[in-house]
Amino acid sequence: MNNSYIAMWNQCLSVIKDNVQDISYKTWFEPIVPLKLENHILTIQVPSPFFYEYLEEQYIDLLKKTIRKKVGPDAKLEYVVVMGNNQPGSKKCTVKYPTGNDAIPQNRPLNYPVNMGSERSSIKNPFIIPGIKKIQIDSQLKAENTFENFIEGECNRLARAAGYAVAQNPGGTAFNPLLIYGNSGLGKTHLAQAIGIEVKEKFPDKVVLYVNATRFSTQFTEAVRNNNRNDFLHFYQMIDVLILDDVQEFIGKEKTQLTFFHIFNYLHQSGKQLILTSDKAPIELEGFQERLLSRFKWGLTADIQAPDFTTRMEILKRKTYKDGIVISKEVMEYIASHITTNVRELEGALVSLLAQSTLNKKEITLPLAKEMVEKLVKNIDRDLSISYISKVVCDYFHMSTSQLQINTRKREIVQARQLAMYFSKNMTKNSLSSIGTQIGKKDHATVLHACKMVNNLKDTDKSFRSCVNEIEKKLKM
Repeated sequence: MNNSYIAMWNQCLSVIKDNVQDISYKTWFEPIVPLKLENHILTIQVPSPFFYEYLEEQYIDLLKKTIRKKVGPDAKLEYVVVMGNNQPGSKKCTVKYPTGNDAIPQNRPLNYPVNMGSERSSIKNPFIIPGIKKIQIDSQLKAENTFENFIEGECNRLARAAGYAVAQNPGGTAFNPLLIYGNSGLGKTHLAQAIGIEVKEKFPDKVVLYVNATRFSTQFTEAVRNNNRNDFLHFYQMIDVLILDDVQEFIGKEKTQLTFFHIFNYLHQSGKQLILTSDKAPIELEGFQERLLSRFKWGLTADIQAPDFTTRMEILKRKTYKDGIVISKEVMEYIASHITTNVRELEGALVSLLAQSTLNKKEITLPLAKEMVEKLVKNIDRDLSISYISKVVCDYFHMSTSQLQINTRKREIVQARQLAMYFSKNMTKNSLSSIGTQIGKKDHATVLHACKMVNNLKDTDKSFRSCVNEIEKKLKM
């Protein structure tokens, strides 16, 4: 049997893999099956019409160049779109696609036959290939974020217990939704994903999906732009356990909130489980539609606090054991006594200490730990103030901070004031009202509007995005 077409396609894949992101390669190229190579025509099988359309729209130039390079200048590509179960006897739709100068324009109509035996209408999946069975959806969970790896302490006991109860009976407890809140780096994402992993193990047929609120918003924006809003809604309504991380990112995004409101209602009424995380309690989440905020309070709201000394010691012990690091008890006690903010910084301190020891070929001793922690704590304890942020922003624009307090519509002053509000919201613990009062004597609604404007400009204006990044670097120096 001549398998030269397989070798030829593998050569093409090696070129393609070097030119696309890993996630795009796995999503759009790994599922392709080479079928034959005859008369300079390479035939490949794809799972759905949408799959073919997406390849044509996004990757045809890359495919054309690659096929020409490997097969020859007269090479052509033929797609076989398998409709249905991909079993023997499945009906097929074949589309010939020339890769030479007579290539078909990308915007040409596709005359696919309808009702060709597919099990269900194709629903576009923003995470993986559209049209697949929902059981095949990638849950986007990290394997290491299990309950076993989550250190329990007084700081998180209620949240962990509630999470474990939900995992044993998703959608069947009073904890729906389960909203876990707390400052950054305390383990909210770990715990939320641990619930998902436990559900997957206990109920293999349930569809679990983890998604960050920012990614959800981006997917929604793309769906609206591509006129696929209904597909977007249908996809999320297929989920049995939806884990939405950093829900505070929806602040000021009215249309995204409205869409999630409908998804929330559908899933909740269908007995599906919702798990949310946030950096604030629901009562502190300003800038949300009241009807959506009220639904966040339907189930259980559990907070995660900064770990106490005992929990910090247990985290360090678990981390050193897992990584095979030998550190004395007095060194761990010193680190646990001085790094008190959150779990992420605690683990970061341990990594920094190990790096110092390895690079400088020094034994991990208490003096070395003190030297490293002294530098780290100095950086951690630096609490950015609104006045300091205002000064950095004004210095960047070569203006005085007093100009931020002037009631004016001058573009440069308005933009500087909006940036100062934006960074104050993201980099301090001050309330929106406090930020508005200190920057121009504005109200909390003005601060929300400022943050929305900055986010919109970041997405659409390259030079403005560069400006924001430069100011952020100065604030973190």
